[in-house]
Amino acid sequence: MVKIVAIVQARMGSTRLLGKVMIDICGKAMLLHIIDRLKACELLDEIVIATTVSNKDDVIFGAVSDYDKSIGLFRGPEENVLERYYLAAKNTNADIIVRITSDDLLIDPSVIDNVIREFLSNDCDYVSNSLNKTFPLGLDAEVFSFKTLERAYHNASQDYEREHVTPYIIENPDKFKLFNVANDINLSHQRWTLDTEEDFEFINAVYNKIYSKKQMFFMGDILKLLELELININKHIEQKQIHWDIK
Repeated sequence: MVKIVAIVQARMGSTRLLGKVMIDICGKAMLLHIIDRLKACELLDEIVIATTVSNKDDVIFGAVSDYDKSIGLFRGPEENVLERYYLAAKNTNADIIVRITSDDLLIDPSVIDNVIREFLSNDCDYVSNSLNKTFPLGLDAEVFSFKTLERAYHNASQDYEREHVTPYIIENPDKFKLFNVANDINLSHQRWTLDTEEDFEFINAVYNKIYSKKQMFFMGDILKLLELELININKHIEQKQIHWDIK
């Protein structure tokens, strides 16, 4: 029986919106909302928050511990995120890792489950819904085996390959079998992630419109809301050119 573990990388020192993982939305820190949304996934066996050994991240460790004792916690290097991920996965005896970043407050449990199913049903090392982007930015999910992560950990040599988790895997399709999950409609022009004040305004508006009535909402609920309003709040924000954003 394989063990499927979601590992969320989270730290207070975000480069564009400092301390965003603990920003309050509808009375709860955003990282705790992410935990709730991951708990709605059908295929996850465990959830781990991988933060850093920095003192400023004590608040993350304490908040998660107080909120839900079932959530795993791991502390590792701040800048070498690949090592942090590898050690967290090794510590929890994960066979399959689901990589989630802490700025994706609108992640959809059904989308994550679908990416996991594609990994389980295909002979591959890595599956994501972002190799060929068709989902809104902020609904990204990456799934890979521990063996794949271990190979990346032992072989990645460039600084950027260790400052992030998956570039070594993605940029070596001759070494790894990669598979992409596409959405039925290309929604990659929509920005649902949290990097700026405008992003926060958008996500906060989504939560304020939906959360009080339906605490577990999905991509379809947001799309219905966007048909009516909100779509222009952060559409002018330019996404970082580099894919590998440190959390």
